[in-house]
Amino acid sequence: MGKESKIFTLAEVSNHNTANDCWLIIEGKVYNVTKFLEDHPGGDEVLLSSTGKDATDDFEDVGHSSTAKAMMDEFYVGEIDTTTIPAKKKYTPPNQPHYNQDKTHDFIIRLLQFLVPLLILGLAFGIRFYTKSQ
Repeated sequence: MGKESKIFTLAEVSNHNTANDCWLIIEGKVYNVTKFLEDHPGGDEVLLSSTGKDATDDFEDVGHSSTAKAMMDEFYVGEIDTTTIPAKKKYTPPNQPHYNQDKTHDFIIRLLQFLVPLLILGLAFGIRFYTKSQ
């Protein structure tokens, strides 16, 4: 990598997205991995699915070995113009309507959840006591 690096745009790299011509962007660098497709332990589909975008996250998520990272120098073709890569969008959940439940209503529900089982238990005890005494 001592020679001067060529700068590629995302559009240029995206054109190399077939099994006969496959380029990837990893950590701001462009790699021509066409010759490596058949030898890739994860299969060629994994590499082909990472074309046309910044594949850094895909590469890092797998946890490649230091040997695999060293092999990358052999496939290096240049740098990516980072201004041509769209910024990642931060996920913002949709606004949910707020449910304002009446506090008194909430208290009554909790009280009933406690009292109804006690009333049933008391009724069962009363029936049992009444039928046993006769």
